[in-house]
Amino acid sequence: MRRIGELVLHHRKLVVIGWLVIFVFGGIASGTVSKRLKVDFSLPGEPGTKTAKQIEAQFGNGGFTQPLLLTVTVPEGQRVKDHEAEVQKAFEAAAASEPNLRLVDRSRATAGTSDGVFYAGDRTEYALLAYPFVHQGSFVNPVPKIREGLQKALPAGFTGGVTGEDALSAGDSESSSGPGVLAETLLGGVGALLVLAFVFASFLALLPMVVAAASILLSFILLWPLTYVTDVSFIVQFLIALIGLGVAIDYSLIVVSRWREERDHGRDNHDAVIEAMTHAGKAVVFSGVTVAIGLIALVVLPVPFLRSVGIGGALIPLASVLTTLTLTPAILGGIGPKVDWPKIRHESVASRGWTAWARGVVKNRYAAAVVGFLALAALFASFLGIKIGLAGSDSLATKGPSYEALQTLKAGGLSTGILTPMQVLVQTDDAATVAGKLEKVTGVADVIVSTDPGNVRDGRTVLFAVPDKETVNNRTIEPVKAVKRAVQDDNAVVGVAGVGADQIDFLHAVYGNAPYMLLFIALLTFALLARGFRSVVLPIKAVLLNLMTLAATLGFMVAFWQFGHGSHAVFGIESTGAVTFWVPLMVFAFLFGLSMDYEVFILSRMREEYDNLGTTDAAVVEGIARTGRLVTSAALILFLAFVALASGPGTDLKVFASALGFGILLDATIVRSLLVPALVSLFGEWNWWMPSWLAKALRVRTPEPEVALAD
Repeated sequence: MRRIGELVLHHRKLVVIGWLVIFVFGGIASGTVSKRLKVDFSLPGEPGTKTAKQIEAQFGNGGFTQPLLLTVTVPEGQRVKDHEAEVQKAFEAAAASEPNLRLVDRSRATAGTSDGVFYAGDRTEYALLAYPFVHQGSFVNPVPKIREGLQKALPAGFTGGVTGEDALSAGDSESSSGPGVLAETLLGGVGALLVLAFVFASFLALLPMVVAAASILLSFILLWPLTYVTDVSFIVQFLIALIGLGVAIDYSLIVVSRWREERDHGRDNHDAVIEAMTHAGKAVVFSGVTVAIGLIALVVLPVPFLRSVGIGGALIPLASVLTTLTLTPAILGGIGPKVDWPKIRHESVASRGWTAWARGVVKNRYAAAVVGFLALAALFASFLGIKIGLAGSDSLATKGPSYEALQTLKAGGLSTGILTPMQVLVQTDDAATVAGKLEKVTGVADVIVSTDPGNVRDGRTVLFAVPDKETVNNRTIEPVKAVKRAVQDDNAVVGVAGVGADQIDFLHAVYGNAPYMLLFIALLTFALLARGFRSVVLPIKAVLLNLMTLAATLGFMVAFWQFGHGSHAVFGIESTGAVTFWVPLMVFAFLFGLSMDYEVFILSRMREEYDNLGTTDAAVVEGIARTGRLVTSAALILFLAFVALASGPGTDLKVFASALGFGILLDATIVRSLLVPALVSLFGEWNWWMPSWLAKALRVRTPEPEVALAD
């Protein structure tokens, strides 16, 4: 770190010019990269994905999407059965409004259909409309045009609507447009700037913002060639913009604060930059690598979109580290003292408030540890009731045309099971026989069959097996399992697709491999931290506390979203009934590394103070006193970034962002401010123990007590 700092200061102008070039090139890259990102949630090799691919390949639609539901309601006092021609004309107009749509309505239904299908009461008739899933480029919501085509074909007094699982999830043109990536980033940036203004009380608050902007643009540059090598999920752009904003600001904040502290201790500007790089710079490197480990571990999972998020997400901390270690010292070495104006807050002495807090925790370490563990245990209790799946229809939308169309169907007595039909690909000649078999399966309410020319391709057709309730989580997918068992030995059946089948595949492919990901992260993190802290106890404690924080965060998700204790009050969304199957893994990958950030910052300073002072309790007090305000401020900045992310459309995105935001705050308060100092104080000299064989294996030097960690 010392050599890097000297090199940057010696070539300061060249470094700044280089970053100006990156600013320009990054602006170009960000726009190009966004157009190359993919929307793909498939599970290659799994039965449901194989069937979905065949459906989409043969029919050009369906498979990867749940069918939309078209509704037509006649005026009050009339019966929809008396207007068959008008209704059919409207459905056909809707099917013609967009290319590659496949209509299944009453006129096209054949064998295996019960009398009640396609009617919701006396006044409403509905139809199923399969549409294509966009693999290339961004997904475009087809619902507005379909609705427009339907309503234009309706006679006066008739009303029509479009709904469905995908329509409710994506939102319509009136409600799906969130603030967008740029606006969300600006929203998070404003919040971060306010926190930085409080921390520095000078124009120095602008420096981390500049570093964050450079880091985000660098991340897009690094991601650009990756999009030519593999498919990268569209989710990555949101993560780079918002998580990149928070991480880069946090890293720069740590280095700038240490520079300011060294300046207040009387060092000249050059030496202050070098000392900041020597101590804070090393903590930033360890932290960045730890965050990257948590994300890159996603490559262990056999899911392309999660792998791309892991690889793309790992660029965020790496770009943040590179920017912090080059651009930050270059700016500080030049105009740092000038922008640190007005000089209101000084860092020559540790925070009095945090010093008092740390002394209180050390003095009452047993009580502090008990309180901290009880708080985590209370949240973990909710985690035991977790359901993995998708959000229920009640939580996907609470207003808008899609919601109103769904209410019309429900008012007509239709079960919401129609939102999640199983798509069974069969040989057309045996469609009626298979439909008869499926109708007898427990949990299947109806089977819809259409063998008219528009629904037959290469001798195959798709049956829609409608469950008696939504199959949206691991406790409601039994009908899907029953259907798969019923047809597994039937040669006329190619396979079963649909949201229920996807969940079964995901639980098998992903959560079956999750222990390997967990082991991978734990071992790499232990090795990294053991080398950095020159300790066995500290990294073990850090990993275990992180796992406890993650379990408590998942417990919050269950209580807040699945059970609905607060989701309506904060977001106006009813209880989801389940946690979206990909969210826990994403939360784990991101939160494990991000929360470890603060562990690294705090323990690095404690290790440094222990080497200088020689006593554990003194090291705890000084370490917390010096890092408490920084960690709290850094956590608040990340929290505000996640608040901005949660402002986007879609329930799943809100669940993901709110979980990360809560986890960061929980980690910075209960864990890092209470449990960490209490446990380090309790362990005493054991914190610094490392056997010689392990030190040799990790190539750790054992310095004399007066030699600092960073040396």
